[in-house]
Amino acid sequence: MVIAATSAAEPLIAEVYREVLRAGGHPVAAIRLPLLTETLLREGNDDQLSWINPADRVMTEQADCFLTISSETNTRQLAGVDPSRQSLFGRAQRELFRLRHNRPNEARWCLTLYPTAAYAQDADMSLADFTEFVYEACFLNSDDPAARWKELGARQQFYVDWLADKQNVHVVGPDTDLRLSIAGRVFRNSDGKRNFPSGEFFTGPVEDSAEGHIRYTVPSNVNGRGVQDIRLRFEAGRVVEATAAQGQTFLDQMLEMDEGARYLGEFAIGNNFGIQRPTRNILFDEKIGGTVHLALGNSYPETGGKNVSALHWDMICDLRPEAGGGEVYVDDVLVLKDGKLVLQPD
Repeated sequence: MVIAATSAAEPLIAEVYREVLRAGGHPVAAIRLPLLTETLLREGNDDQLSWINPADRVMTEQADCFLTISSETNTRQLAGVDPSRQSLFGRAQRELFRLRHNRPNEARWCLTLYPTAAYAQDADMSLADFTEFVYEACFLNSDDPAARWKELGARQQFYVDWLADKQNVHVVGPDTDLRLSIAGRVFRNSDGKRNFPSGEFFTGPVEDSAEGHIRYTVPSNVNGRGVQDIRLRFEAGRVVEATAAQGQTFLDQMLEMDEGARYLGEFAIGNNFGIQRPTRNILFDEKIGGTVHLALGNSYPETGGKNVSALHWDMICDLRPEAGGGEVYVDDVLVLKDGKLVLQPD
């Protein structure tokens, strides 16, 4: 089992390491040093940025399990790095992602987060408050957290099953009127087994189907840069207009990363009501109950999505009353209204 994190997560790394040993496994701690990544991005040539470390390739091809622990101590570490260099590096890392997911017996993986002062600052919280926020988002304050996750998974499976043969999605809200097709696509139930916390069900839209416009009011923090109030207009699935109140240059650069960057790779509904507020961290924000998110760029093949890109940027449209409300219709059936899933099991 590979445990990938920065040294800031040492207490959690040690506990996971101990549990893997007790389970009879062979833990490998892959400690990442953010300063080295920054140095590579600033000083490496194109060949060095595109190079895949053979040790990473071996781990990707041979490990049975991967646990990635986000544990940054400076979320703006890469803010001064040329985005085009980040894109080149990102394409090489996407190759590792492809290798892992194309294995005959796909390796198990999970992404989680260790609370640091940097994440707390992004969320406008003290470290103690942010840590408590993480516990709530993960249902760890419940008497039986596992039962809570099983309950959420069963509830989401109802929607996954109902959506199986549906054709069209219509999202309506303030400055938002967007239609897209999900015909022939598969929804996946994300219930805490991979992302932790989780709480969403998602698919890959038909690539040339998005028509209309959408406004994302939840701020993003991507590659060390803050981007706020993104507005996109789509024609035949492709972004043809894009504006941001903050981060316009970065948004433009990301859209030019490659051909697939202007097309949608994911549509999802957030369903974790233990997360009540944005934190500028996508692991949590995309799961906020009563929101939808759509990712520009790479699709997840297991959904039937075909878009390929080095980019996968989740952008969140808040449909709760405090954000102005909104609705999601699927084949003209109202599924979500003002942050509440109105379609319920019998």
